[in-house]
Amino acid sequence: MSENKEEYSASNIQVLEGLEAVRKRPAMYIGDISAKGLHHLVYEVVDNSIDEALAGYATHIDVTINEDNSITVVDNGRGIPVDMHEKEHKSALEVVLTVLHAGGKFDKGSYKVSGGLHGVGVSCVNALSTYLRAEVHRNGRCYIQEYSCGKPTTELRVEGESTHTGTSITFKPDASIFTETVYSYDTLANRLRDLAFLNAGIHLSLTDMRHRDADGNPRHEEFYSETGLQEFVEYIDSNKESLINDVIHLNTERQGIPVEVALTYNTTYNENVFSYVNNINTIEGGTHLTGFRRGLTFTLKKYAEENKMLEKAKVDVSSDDFREGLTAVVSVKVMEPQFEGQTKTKLGNSEVSGAVQTAVSEALSTYLEEHPRQAKTIVEKVILAAQARHAAIKARQNVQRKSPLSSGGLPGKLADCSSRHAEECELFLVEGDSAGGTAKSARDRHFQAILPLRGKILNVEKAMEHSIYDSEEITNLFRALRVTIGTPDDPKEANLSKLAYHKIIIMTDADVDGAHIATLLMTFFFRRMRPIIEHGYLYLATPPLYKCVRGKTEEYCWTEQQVQQFIAANGDKTKVYRFKGLGEMDDKELRETTMSPEYRMLKQVQIEDAAEADRIFSMLMGEDVGPRRDFIEEHANYANIDA
Repeated sequence: MSENKEEYSASNIQVLEGLEAVRKRPAMYIGDISAKGLHHLVYEVVDNSIDEALAGYATHIDVTINEDNSITVVDNGRGIPVDMHEKEHKSALEVVLTVLHAGGKFDKGSYKVSGGLHGVGVSCVNALSTYLRAEVHRNGRCYIQEYSCGKPTTELRVEGESTHTGTSITFKPDASIFTETVYSYDTLANRLRDLAFLNAGIHLSLTDMRHRDADGNPRHEEFYSETGLQEFVEYIDSNKESLINDVIHLNTERQGIPVEVALTYNTTYNENVFSYVNNINTIEGGTHLTGFRRGLTFTLKKYAEENKMLEKAKVDVSSDDFREGLTAVVSVKVMEPQFEGQTKTKLGNSEVSGAVQTAVSEALSTYLEEHPRQAKTIVEKVILAAQARHAAIKARQNVQRKSPLSSGGLPGKLADCSSRHAEECELFLVEGDSAGGTAKSARDRHFQAILPLRGKILNVEKAMEHSIYDSEEITNLFRALRVTIGTPDDPKEANLSKLAYHKIIIMTDADVDGAHIATLLMTFFFRRMRPIIEHGYLYLATPPLYKCVRGKTEEYCWTEQQVQQFIAANGDKTKVYRFKGLGEMDDKELRETTMSPEYRMLKQVQIEDAAEADRIFSMLMGEDVGPRRDFIEEHANYANIDA
């Protein structure tokens, strides 16, 4: 490695285009300017350090959230080159930090594969930061340069000698651009955890200087994986009952493409496959996922047929049946990935499919031959899945026999809106008939519909698919939404082609029972109607807990802190009314606080990390009580729990 060290220099830094448009249209480069885009800045800097690790030069990457919500990322790689760039006539460091699409990842001699999706890199972070400081340890010296809004504010200077190599980037996001400037520890921790699993042997850490324990120590976490995806699958399935107690793991290269796959089976009825390209979660799948599924289905079916194990099934077995209860992670590294799809996270490289299919078939064939007992257990699960699928088809047909678009197909309790333009229509899922009645009076009948729910709906986390359609509340949801099951690509996926509402708002009481009902509903949408979440159609209403009155002055409050602020501003004679439920509000109060678009606060339900979301839903709604209790105890300090 050391003999190639000096080959990574200014000549390796290629310039593709300028930076001008980033500050004008930031969402084009980082997705959006809310919390998602804010955290994306960190990922771009960390991806540079991951590239150094993939090239074999870095072993440690440390991320710090500073007290002022600035970020520092430090690695022990070679350090960004600081010599003069021939074409740009400035240091390579300044080129990397001020020119979009400039960096070693565009020079095939520097990096074989590169982390990240679009390669906008640290220059984009620089453009969207009011302050950025780069500190490079290289050539036995420490180099420093500072920037603001993408432009250097100091010259590159040497500040003493250095006995190590690496890069440290500190940046402060521009509050005039981002609507959210407070970093979430959990969001960053989830991403770094994923990166540790996806890149075995790399040490990552996260430190939060904003939060300290009783001894004054900042919140801190280390992320490291020895076996990579094997540990990733074990982590995802940590709250599920294993079916085979093994993780089938392969880490190889086919057709010049590094392929790593880990898979196992559990006793649930869900398929959970997570795919990555160059460390980016490809939420829409692509050719690597197609190759994985083909390899899995072909190999399992061939083994079962050769051993005459499908004869007792008595029903046709489809490819879906081989994936029930499956948890898998597929990770490939592609030199020049081609992305497509709605969010540009669907891999399109055709050569990847065959490489993954071959690798999976070979590894799985070997495992099945060497583990006949586990192989029999998997095939028996497949047969049960096939039988349950046929039962579910009959149940769905019963639910969908009436046309959902006819008045006879809509649930009787639904108070529909008059508009038929889905993009402007809202459906409130309301806890109980009492609150439902108030909501009907408070709504705008033109675009707001109300569906009262009776009690707690079925916990779909524990239910087989066919039993879900026996639940009246669940079938009412399907009918009210005008959603059917089955798309051209997936017979189990929710079909949104006739969806009647583009805002589906869960409106429950602000207490423990209300939170439980909201969680049951979110579990239902995550497991059975995930496209509704992925399209951004699912929301949580946020009714207030208190109403403060002092004379003619009234104010609704959502937290105890807001109540105290009102009392401090208006005097001790303030009357504080506590809302125990939505049913206690009159229609005017409910309209003003929770339903009117002019005043309300809605929380959009988003999937930041599908693998972590799967693990948490399994933990919260699954059979095992222990992990759920631990989770509640850990997060009790951060939650508003109404006993």
